[in-house]
Amino acid sequence: MVLSFPHLHPGVNFTGMFGTILTIVVTALHLYVFWRAGSISPLRRRLPKRFLPLAGFLLWGMFLVGRTYGHDNPGLFAGGLEQLTMNWMAALFLCAVCFLAVDLATGFGWLWSRHVSTLRALALTAGLVFTVVALVQGLRPPVVDSYEVVLEGLPIALDGAVVVAVSDLHLGSRLDEKWLAARIAQIEAERPDLIFLLGDIYEGHGEPAPGLRAALARLNAPLGVWAVLGNHEFHRGGEQKTGAFTGNGFTVLRNTWAEVGEGLVLAGVDDLTNGRRNGNGRESLHQALAGRPQGAVILLSHSPLYVDETAAAGVGLMLSGHTHGGQIWPFDYFVRHRYPLLEGRYQQDGMTVIVCRGTGTWGPRMRLWAPGEIVRVTLHGREKNR
Repeated sequence: MVLSFPHLHPGVNFTGMFGTILTIVVTALHLYVFWRAGSISPLRRRLPKRFLPLAGFLLWGMFLVGRTYGHDNPGLFAGGLEQLTMNWMAALFLCAVCFLAVDLATGFGWLWSRHVSTLRALALTAGLVFTVVALVQGLRPPVVDSYEVVLEGLPIALDGAVVVAVSDLHLGSRLDEKWLAARIAQIEAERPDLIFLLGDIYEGHGEPAPGLRAALARLNAPLGVWAVLGNHEFHRGGEQKTGAFTGNGFTVLRNTWAEVGEGLVLAGVDDLTNGRRNGNGRESLHQALAGRPQGAVILLSHSPLYVDETAAAGVGLMLSGHTHGGQIWPFDYFVRHRYPLLEGRYQQDGMTVIVCRGTGTWGPRMRLWAPGEIVRVTLHGREKNR
């Protein structure tokens, strides 16, 4: 999830508040999109007068049922209903964006009034085309993006070591064992020395299904599988989600560090978005890095926050996720306002930051111009001859 409200009191029920805000926003989108669709002359002439208001009301009702019954209940029917609801929400958003673009260009109908109906028809068509493209891109396998990173102090024995990192799998009723098995095959094909799970591995609403846990347990690497908790792991208790990982033989770094051999330190923090909201994000970061031995340092952090402090503390590589790269354009512009490091590689005072776009999807099974990603990093202790 990419929205955050950092100034809320720690006692606020954030999940409930998010659901309320989402419902208000989606209600407004229904009103706007069906209002504008009703002003398109061919639709007005060919459809019964009450068709669009009734369709809008029924689809709004479907959204409410999907957000309640579909979201909170197990099973194929509930999962399918929630998926349909979330995909409809994204389609509504894309149509609203296209309608708004026309409204801004025409002064909400005051300019080029003869052509407004045609332009709104084109906007609706564009929104539906974007929806189809986003569905296709959301169903495609994530791509593997490769990076090479020089880490000061990396032991010679680890020069050339391969790290594979995944983030935001959001495993649950919509992304199942079959989908996970295909991702594990992608990871294994990279022959990693280290595997990192960068949070939001499970969707977080209820206990992880035994089949998912068993499939995830297939992950294995010579230097271990390491994990940190994301915001979704805290929806029903971080301690329970920690057990789901450690039961698979993974090491969970909760505001602490561990040494991989001599000269490579891995540190990990609980989700810094939650930390920032609760006022203890910096404290968690300092705790995770305190007292570590000399050597190259890699920090695993679900959210790409406190980058200045991380670089100043001597970290050489920071790996994050959480943003999904915006997932559906143009939502990335809103996400970038909260998370300036949106996706890809960045440099900060000698530290490399790599932000994964997310391996799975949250909400809609859709992506627009932001394909899912598995990150592959080759570590080097010195500059390579080129």
